Amino acid sequence: MARSAGSALALVAEGAVLGFVILHGDFEHIIAAYTDAVNFGWFVARLGLARGARILSCVRLAHGQILTRSTGSARSCDIGDSISQSANLALIGVCAGVRQTGLLQFYASGVAARSTARPMMAKNSRRKWIVAALAVALVVIVLVVLAGRGQAPTVSIAQVSREDLTSSITSNGKVEPISPVIAHAQFPTFVDKVMVSEGQSVHRGQLILSLNAADIASQLAQARQDLLSAQTTLRNARAGGPPNEVAQLGGDLEKAKAQVANLERTQASLIDLVAKQAATQDELNQNQAALAEARANLQALVQRTAALKQQTGVDAEAADLRVKQAQGQVQSLEEKLRSATVTAEVDGTLYSLPVHAGDYVKVGDILAEMADLRQVRVRAFVDEPDLGSLAPDEDVKVNWDAMPNRTWSGKVEQVPKQVVARGTRSVGEVLCSVQNDKVELLPNVNVEVHILVRQRPGVLVVARRAVSYENGQHFVFVFDGEKVHRRQFEAGIASDKSYEVVSGLALGDKIALPGDVDLKDGMEVRATEAK
Repeated sequence: MARSAGSALALVAEGAVLGFVILHGDFEHIIAAYTDAVNFGWFVARLGLARGARILSCVRLAHGQILTRSTGSARSCDIGDSISQSANLALIGVCAGVRQTGLLQFYASGVAARSTARPMMAKNSRRKWIVAALAVALVVIVLVVLAGRGQAPTVSIAQVSREDLTSSITSNGKVEPISPVIAHAQFPTFVDKVMVSEGQSVHRGQLILSLNAADIASQLAQARQDLLSAQTTLRNARAGGPPNEVAQLGGDLEKAKAQVANLERTQASLIDLVAKQAATQDELNQNQAALAEARANLQALVQRTAALKQQTGVDAEAADLRVKQAQGQVQSLEEKLRSATVTAEVDGTLYSLPVHAGDYVKVGDILAEMADLRQVRVRAFVDEPDLGSLAPDEDVKVNWDAMPNRTWSGKVEQVPKQVVARGTRSVGEVLCSVQNDKVELLPNVNVEVHILVRQRPGVLVVARRAVSYENGQHFVFVFDGEKVHRRQFEAGIASDKSYEVVSGLALGDKIALPGDVDLKDGMEVRATEAK
């Protein structure tokens, strides 16, 4: 393609030079312009022509020959030839043009020649303008064609090859503690004291920090008093009412019962005595009235007793609820008061301490995070196409940019049960347990995860970066020498650099690597070998 472009430029330059020769007759300027335009490195050593010399003829000369004259005639010969060294020959110029072709032959003929050149140029002025216009049009057309061809993007090409393939899935991940202990602020207050520093090893029960809990202590004292009151009310309700009232009502009830019993006996005796005329009828009537009043009083006391029992039953339920509420309030405040003193719950590392003495904290703010970091969990984010080859207990290698010469080993602990969106990717979250004996991997750092799946000897492989995935199918763009064509293929196992080709591609197929170019089926491209 580059060679054909060069030839086209040569032809364009030749046409332009001829046009200028006819118009101007400035041969020294024209041959130099021709040489620079073609850029073949040919040069004019010397051109001893006067301005305005006319064209004798366009004959063929070999490249590098010189044009000489002797006794008014012109001839050509090789540079260094004995004839060219003759004192009788005067050097006119050197042939310059397309290889093996001489374009022009010149000679200097003095005033007479110049005078004949002028009328000759005048006669052919119309022809000159036509040729010039055609030359310019040809230049424009060729340049447009070449410019159009130059718009094809350049892509790198890699070939389908055969090699031993170790299938490993490489992805990014994040380190997490397996059983973290996180202390949160349970009430708004200020940090009173901080006893340790972040990153420090701690042991169970060690004091980490304390919060100002004076307000919580005051609330707790009041809540305990409220609880005692509610408990007293509940006891009274369950006993039928307040003790004094219950006792008074009980005494009155017993007295009323005794009074009614006495009057009833008296009434019976008076009835017998009146019958024997030993008592008067008025005495009987008076006793009967007193008996009726005593019975009414007794009935009222019985009703009051029943009403009190009913009321105390309702009060007992309310009192029981108040007791429970008071107990909950006391327990909550006691828990808050205990939370004001933060201690280590496990032997491990205090890997996060975001607060300092004097800081104000709100409910839910993290005060400290600690865990045993000798074994950590790595949450790897594996792309959807690779999930099918995962299984528990597969070997895992972890690398961290902060320690590039260190590798940590582990096992796949749990394969994903669903696919989730993470940015523009669809991934499964794979949980891996990783040994961290030296406590070098820190929680929340980003790492590179390599999951070793299986090995295949001598299989066809294609560069992983050339492979795209869409609607459950793997595909690449195959280069045919001028264009790329989309082709689906069946993929087997994969490493971090290659995919196994099960079918759809052949050994030696040239595959385009997308790079910065958005490849399309049938796109014309220019190819370069991939590095």
